[in-house]
Amino acid sequence: MSDLKNVQPLADFNWDEFENGANASSNKEAMQKAYDETLNKVTEHQVVEGTVIAADKKEVIVNIGYKSDGIIPASEFRYNPDLKVGDKVEVYVENQEDKKGQLALSHKKARLAKSWDRVNEALENDEVIQGYIKCRTKGGMIVDVFGIEAFLPGSQIDVHPIRDYDMFVGKTMEFKIVKINQEFRNVVVSHKALIEAELEAQKKDIISKLEKGQVLEGTVKNITSYGVFVDLGGVDGLIHITDLSWGRVSDPHEVVELDQKINVVILDFDEEKKRIALGLKQLTPHPWDALDPNLKVGDHVKGKVVVIADYGAFVEIQPGVEGLIHVSEMSWSQHLRSAQDFLHVGDEVEAVILTLDREERKMSLGIKQLKEDPWQTIDTKYPVGSKHMAKVCNFTNFGIFVELEEGVDGLIHISDLSWTKKVKHPSEFTQVGAEIEVVVLEIDKENRRLSLGHKQLEENPWDVYETIYTPGSIHEGKITEMMDKGAVITLNEGGEGFATPKHLVKEDGSQAKQGEVLPFKVIEFNKNSRRIILSHSRTFEDEKEDVKPARKHTTKKQDTPVINNVAASTSLGDLDVLAELKQKMEKGE
Repeated sequence: MSDLKNVQPLADFNWDEFENGANASSNKEAMQKAYDETLNKVTEHQVVEGTVIAADKKEVIVNIGYKSDGIIPASEFRYNPDLKVGDKVEVYVENQEDKKGQLALSHKKARLAKSWDRVNEALENDEVIQGYIKCRTKGGMIVDVFGIEAFLPGSQIDVHPIRDYDMFVGKTMEFKIVKINQEFRNVVVSHKALIEAELEAQKKDIISKLEKGQVLEGTVKNITSYGVFVDLGGVDGLIHITDLSWGRVSDPHEVVELDQKINVVILDFDEEKKRIALGLKQLTPHPWDALDPNLKVGDHVKGKVVVIADYGAFVEIQPGVEGLIHVSEMSWSQHLRSAQDFLHVGDEVEAVILTLDREERKMSLGIKQLKEDPWQTIDTKYPVGSKHMAKVCNFTNFGIFVELEEGVDGLIHISDLSWTKKVKHPSEFTQVGAEIEVVVLEIDKENRRLSLGHKQLEENPWDVYETIYTPGSIHEGKITEMMDKGAVITLNEGGEGFATPKHLVKEDGSQAKQGEVLPFKVIEFNKNSRRIILSHSRTFEDEKEDVKPARKHTTKKQDTPVINNVAASTSLGDLDVLAELKQKMEKGE
């Protein structure tokens, strides 16, 4: 109360005017003028500096010294999560008074007005800047930098491969501008570049302390088709797929998984290239060293086919211990085929150990030994004269190879296919894959060969022909094939004969042609060489000779009987042709 006693009234205060309201309007105008003079001069469409006087999740209120404050959406400050009251910010004056009488400001436009100069300056000075990751895009992220939408490639987010891009959306991070396209005004930023320099120094320090054979703990960072990258605490090493396990590995995911902590051994490293080769399998003993010492040749083992090639299949009997089954040990057959015909990758098989070399770590296996060798009992199962069904495997010019069962093959010679038909090539007679009935003619056990026949299934028709085609007999036949040296005649009673051109002359002097059906006289019949020599000319020439008067014999001796001899009634020219033909037929031509 003592303070109030000392308050003195203004000496020049006009109480009358105050009581009567006089000069009120003039004082108001003076006060307005004085108020206006204390405010900033604000011009629309210019960038000014303001002070944050309030901020929440939706709005930021900024004072620029004008009669009213501006309200700016908080989203325009997402790049700066540390914004607080009292901070100085640049704003763009859009309107001194909008429809609501409110000062309209924009922080985004203020940033954009200077952003292009700002990003170029940051690139030039290698400056670290802040940016707000707005969203994902193809190949990376979109980052707000000074109001410009910059591109952050996925490979530039971190030194480690990124598996979840969405976790970065909405974050504010530090970046370096690495590239600017002035023409298209594109900006590329990197976060990885900030930490690479630091990591580079860290890598040098780690590599300088490495030693071959050293065992370290690391974290699986990335898995590829050729190996596994392991983070050793700032530096990466590679475990090649062949160093993951002593056994064969088709996919590294079978052995390790992402983010798994594993112990690895350093196999090699290059300080200059900063490459480190790691091993995982080397931390365990070699499987060959742990192989059962009692395992020996002749024992049976079980395993899985892991690799297959034409020449054989590799079977893993335990991880890291493999044996080769050569294709020749897959079947008793002498005709080698591809291993794929017998086995496939993944097959579980039983095999017999054929060879075992523990020092060289090699083993050969066989599966045909699990079955009895069919040639041991060939005499009892396929005796000479026995009949069987066989499968045609392939042809040669001289015959057909057939298979009676797995491992038992035989040959049917071309001459043993038919009694009567002249087979030029086996493909005329049958086809590969077809079934054919055979008779066992001969067994060569030592060389594993069977001689087989097909025509022997039927009675030899030449036994019958011998009684029909007697020399001098006449039979009707059709000329089925013409050649320079004569013609092949198919006889009505069966079989084929041959006639030289001289014996194809008809009674009117013309030459017989293919397709004609004519009577033919048998000049010669040879059962062993299966040859019948015919003549059409003789059918009418001999008849003319028969009507000639018989010669008178002055001797009392009995008339000499007529000798039915081809040679006696054949010219020298015919003999030459027949001799040549005989030689060819005997040779199988």
